[in-house]
Formats: sequence, C-alpha cells, structure tokens
Amino acid sequence: MTDPKVYLLDGGTLVIDESDVHWHINAGNPVRFPVYSVLVEHADGLILYDTGYDLDHVNKVLPFELPEQTKHQTIPGQLAKIGFKPEDVDIVVNSHFHFDHVGGNKYLTEATTLVHKLELRQAKVPEPFERLGYSDLSFDHPGVKYKPISGDYEIVPGVSLFETPGHTIGHYSMLVEMKNERNMLFCGDAAYTRTTLTNEWIAGFHLDPTKSVEAIRRLNYLGRTKNADIYPSHELEPYLTWKLAPDYYGGN
Repeated sequence: MTDPKVYLLDGGTLVIDESDVHWHINAGNPVRFPVYSVLVEHADGLILYDTGYDLDHVNKVLPFELPEQTKHQTIPGQLAKIGFKPEDVDIVVNSHFHFDHVGGNKYLTEATTLVHKLELRQAKVPEPFERLGYSDLSFDHPGVKYKPISGDYEIVPGVSLFETPGHTIGHYSMLVEMKNERNMLFCGDAAYTRTTLTNEWIAGFHLDPTKSVEAIRRLNYLGRTKNADIYPSHELEPYLTWKLAPDYYGGN
C-alpha cells in the first residue's frame, strides 16, 4: 500500500520572548520561530492540520510579534505550489484555535472542520489572559461546517488525533502512520521545541501547566511506542532541516 503524501507548508515566521517558548527561561531574549501547516494527501481525502496566521490580523492586533510572511506563504499560496486550491481540502483540523493556527481557515470553504468541542467553546468565551491568543475568530466564517469531537479520534485510516490539552483546553496532536517510512507525530503547541520534549519545559503561554507536562509525556510515549519522528511546532533549527512543500514525505 502506498503511503500518504505529507507536505509541510511554510507559513512565515513570528517573534516571541524566549520566556514564552520555555516558561521562565531567558526572559528578554526575543526568538524568531516558524509557523507551518501539515497537508496530508490520503486516499480518503485531503487533510490540513493547522492553517497558520493571517498577516493583516497580526499586524493589527499583535504587531509586536513582528510577522514576516509573503503571499506565497499563505495557505492559498502554499497549496498552489503543490497544485491544489483551497476548495480541494476535505478536512481541516486545528490543533487549537490560537491566531497562529487558524489564519487560513477562511479560505477552506468546502472543508469540514474537526474541532474539539471544548476548544470551540473556549475560543468563543476565553479566560482574560487567553484573549490575544484567541483574537482571530475568522475560522468561524459563514458557512463553516463543524464536526465536534472529543477524545482520541481517527480521521481516516492511519491518520489520528490524540488529545494533548494544557496549552489550551482542547488541544490535539496528529499522528500520520506510514508503511514504508517512519511515522510522523505533529505536536502542535503541546511542544514548541525539542527541549520542551527533553526537559519537560512547557511554554509560557498555557491554560493548565500540569496538563501541559502530561501532554509532553504523552507525546514522548507516543513517539516511542508508535515509532514516530516528533515534529515540534515553533523551533527554527530543526525546521530548517525538514522537507518543505512542494517536497513531501511518503508517497512510496
């Protein structure tokens, strides 16, 4: 059986303080980090995990994050590099609904959005300290088709979501299983960096620090038991070694 094709879509970069990357570590040290999405071309459908940020929104609401994004780094631009259009996407999954993971949802007008039922509620009525994180509600565009889910969930055979809450209340990580290559585990913001996974250093922005540590331990367990390479969300050094679209993993 042929493996699905997995494309990593370059969504540009942002800047945050290192104390937000690793809680209480090196305050006052700005870090530029990548934002990316994952497109899975599967026999049963085209699946997009996370959709990056909207440049206009960040410039207006969070300009201190110093966004750098070209039109080719938007979801339409990245899909075009592979030969797809936004309306070709069948399923969109957001690891969570923070602004840097939902900015391209509005283009995916034909997709069904899989959403943890707790995450959707939280995005609409966040805690005060979460309001900037949930500041881009364009994912809730007219005509959006939600499929609320909870618990671990198989999207299609070999592509599964695992609950990893803590960063947010309804956070999901995604495992793509391969027959001919190593499996791929995408952390979302449950793990910003490899150091997050090694040292169990959670991000500075979180809803529940205890659950955040539990999520890191779960990711390490899944990586070990599922024979998967683990892909953190926001670390430039490993990102620069990955294949980016139009190159892909799998397909063999």
